[in-house]
Amino acid sequence: MHFLCILFSVRYDVRQHDPSKNLLKLLAFSLVLLCSLPLFAQQNAQSLVRTTVNAEIAADKADHSRWIFYEVDKKPDKSVEQWVAQTSDGDISRVLRKNGHPIPKPQQRKAVESFIRDTDARQQQHQGNAKDAQHAEALLNMLPDTFLWSIKQKNDVTTTLHFKPNPNFDPPSRQASVLAVMEGDLVVNNQHHRIQSLKGTMTREVNFGWGILGSLKKGGWFEVDREQVAPGLWQITKTHVHIQGRALLFKTISEQEDDIKSHFTRLPDDVTLQQAAEAVMKQPNTPE
Repeated sequence: MHFLCILFSVRYDVRQHDPSKNLLKLLAFSLVLLCSLPLFAQQNAQSLVRTTVNAEIAADKADHSRWIFYEVDKKPDKSVEQWVAQTSDGDISRVLRKNGHPIPKPQQRKAVESFIRDTDARQQQHQGNAKDAQHAEALLNMLPDTFLWSIKQKNDVTTTLHFKPNPNFDPPSRQASVLAVMEGDLVVNNQHHRIQSLKGTMTREVNFGWGILGSLKKGGWFEVDREQVAPGLWQITKTHVHIQGRALLFKTISEQEDDIKSHFTRLPDDVTLQQAAEAVMKQPNTPE
């Protein structure tokens, strides 16, 4: 299309005294508009992504809701089925099954009570969650500029945007380096400008320190799904990460995880640890 723009502009200069110059002007103007459409569409898509990112960050800062939910988390060397209750002082986990083996209820209760008493464990959990939240917000802020965006599909409820690596983006961190080679789709809820799903696949291998410090293989992928669990409140319900590689010469990186969350029930925003513990222990062994 850009080649046609150049070709037509040369032809117009040669025939500028032609009696049909008004028609040529109209055609030239129309072609310029056509040539600008891909850039306009890309800017329009990027603007939508930026609006969505801003909405996500603002909503996250304003959201103080607490929930009980059922979680099944599977990794190659570990699987856990549990109820989780959120509080401002820590998230209480009642593990029902570990690596497929049922945990007796007295042992479940003992682990819950032990966590309530263990201030170091709760502090460590809080610090880990805060660090994860910082990384997530930083990567979220990068989304508009990390990729080249286009609108793939749109209906009354959602807009699906396709993204591919932006060759002009300079990743500021290792996490950003991995994100920057992804290609995939972002689904946005039109009404709330909230992310409904995000999935991507690594388009090439990523090396750290020329491969000496580590590398991640091409073809690795991730997918995250979210649902509105209450008006204006969204939660991650599915997370799939399948990325492989190596770090520090021979140490294998195995980011293989499938995490499913369901059966969300809201707790009071100011729920205490003890109240959350009582609530989580009342949940059934198998969700109904």
